[in-house]
Amino acid sequence: MKRVTYKDLVAEIAPQIQEYFPWDIEDKIDDEKVLFLDVRENQEYDTMHIENSLHVPRGILETAVEWDHEETEPELVEARDREVIVVCRSGSRSIFAAFTLMQMGYNNVSSLKTGLRGWNEYDLPLVDMEGNSIDPELGDKYFANKLLDYQRKPVK
Repeated sequence: MKRVTYKDLVAEIAPQIQEYFPWDIEDKIDDEKVLFLDVRENQEYDTMHIENSLHVPRGILETAVEWDHEETEPELVEARDREVIVVCRSGSRSIFAAFTLMQMGYNNVSSLKTGLRGWNEYDLPLVDMEGNSIDPELGDKYFANKLLDYQRKPVK
């Protein structure tokens, strides 16, 4: 059996997901009908996020979208017919999350292509956990690739 990589999985699912670049949706930031769903981990979200986005980490998404779970997020449960734009750091986790939402009955789901890294590069607003604006230069440093040597594939 061929080993499948993370990139393979993203490439397989991506054609089934509507993706938007930041400049395609910047006019939706203040649209209360649109739900920006951030699926990054807690510390990532706390550091910086789109103001008024809903935070549901990818790891609990399946139970957050249904009633009667400790992770239930009522706004998300009731958003099956709303426009939902899923965001993450670079646009890959959001592909998986959008795919999951579609399988679970969400009718208008898309993913932010380039993720919040691209959002920040396009100078769209981000805030910290207290609601303070984040300077785009700080965002650039935060979203910079921090791959460590021991995380790289060994050279043979």
